Amino acid sequence: MDSPTAQRIIVALDFDDRRAAEALVARLGGACGSYKVGLELLTAAGPDLVRELVGQGHEVFLDLKLFEIPNSVTGAVRAAGALGASMVTVHAMGGTGIMAAAVDAAREFPGLRVLALTVVTSMSGSDLADIGISTGTGAGTDEQVLRLARLAARAGCDGVIAAPREAGAVRALLGPEHLIVTPGVSLPDGESGGHARADTPWAAFAAGASHVVVGRSVTRAPDPVAALRRIVEGGRLP
Repeated sequence: MDSPTAQRIIVALDFDDRRAAEALVARLGGACGSYKVGLELLTAAGPDLVRELVGQGHEVFLDLKLFEIPNSVTGAVRAAGALGASMVTVHAMGGTGIMAAAVDAAREFPGLRVLALTVVTSMSGSDLADIGISTGTGAGTDEQVLRLARLAARAGCDGVIAAPREAGAVRALLGPEHLIVTPGVSLPDGESGGHARADTPWAAFAAGASHVVVGRSVTRAPDPVAALRRIVEGGRLP
């Protein structure tokens, strides 16, 4: 499925077993060009799986959610670049120092883009209040997402991670150049997968997302290729 929409869909390999991940990649074949590898699969399978995916011609979004001292973030981003990853994530809540360290480290790898995670898509306004972050305007998570997106842009990040329902406001803030990658998308008849601020992939694209990350709607579907095709054919570019 070589189309502009297909190239903007990242399938999340949220497995705890390398063979299960490899089986899905084989089943999707040329229908998918980009995969997300998160901490669960990276811990279970090790970095060789990332090298294998890159060697097959796939782009890999390495979702590390780095939140460490700048020196450690620098080392981790360099390791991601050496593996051939196309995207790597760092927590915007870590502040400018952490994000700037990631950006500086990524300069050694022209194909690696640094994305700042704003507010994890499982969190709500009450969760932010629990950790002492006030959203006094009553806008819930929106206020914090925009604050962190602005900070990420100033730090030089290539883009941000935000929920589908925030993509429009973030796009208006950042303009057309930055990436906005949206997890928490599912088909209308699918499960939210624990995401508190979910929406459909088409809504995310329409709002201004550059990419969507699709998990269970594809990976747990009886026919993953058909599920992915449904997203591609039903999507509308903004």
